[in-house]
Amino acid sequence: MAEKRVGKVSRKTKETDIELTICIDGTGKSNISTGIGFFDHMLEGFARHGLFDLDVSISGDLVVDCHHTIEDCGIVLGAAIKKALGNKVGIRRYGSCILPMDETLVLCAVDLSGRPYLSYAANFTSERIGYMDTEMLKEFFYAVSYSAGMNLHIQVLKEGNNHHMAEAMFKAFAKALDDATVNDPRIIDILSTKGSL
Repeated sequence: MAEKRVGKVSRKTKETDIELTICIDGTGKSNISTGIGFFDHMLEGFARHGLFDLDVSISGDLVVDCHHTIEDCGIVLGAAIKKALGNKVGIRRYGSCILPMDETLVLCAVDLSGRPYLSYAANFTSERIGYMDTEMLKEFFYAVSYSAGMNLHIQVLKEGNNHHMAEAMFKAFAKALDDATVNDPRIIDILSTKGSL
């Protein structure tokens, strides 16, 4: 049996103190504590639906606002994903999902190319969901994409309830990333004409 792919990253600044571990080859277990209830809920959904085991502990400057905590979590999650995947030998590289959540519909596509890029299209009608600013969704996914070195497209195809839109984003990202990180026995090296990602 192949060794499980795990990435563990710690990051401490004057604004946040983060410990994060992700197991790509997990079962969807999570232990999340960010201090932001709705963000915890989103990360739990990401772990469960991507079948990633995810432990996140953050102490952030929430007395200021949620910005540093969420953005820095994205930086650390991206770094942990990159670390867990190593040289990317044998992975499918690409993944996508169109995910419905009640009246909403979200598209997510991932390329683990090593080249960071975020394309994001979503319009929220509320400034906050719980104690999470909706503008932080873009900041989070931007941080993940650049830290992991992934091409990430997220688009809300059908708008609706703000909670549903945000949750569908995280679940679609989870499913697309799970698809992209699968080890395919037909791929014996790195899925690129360049020979590296």
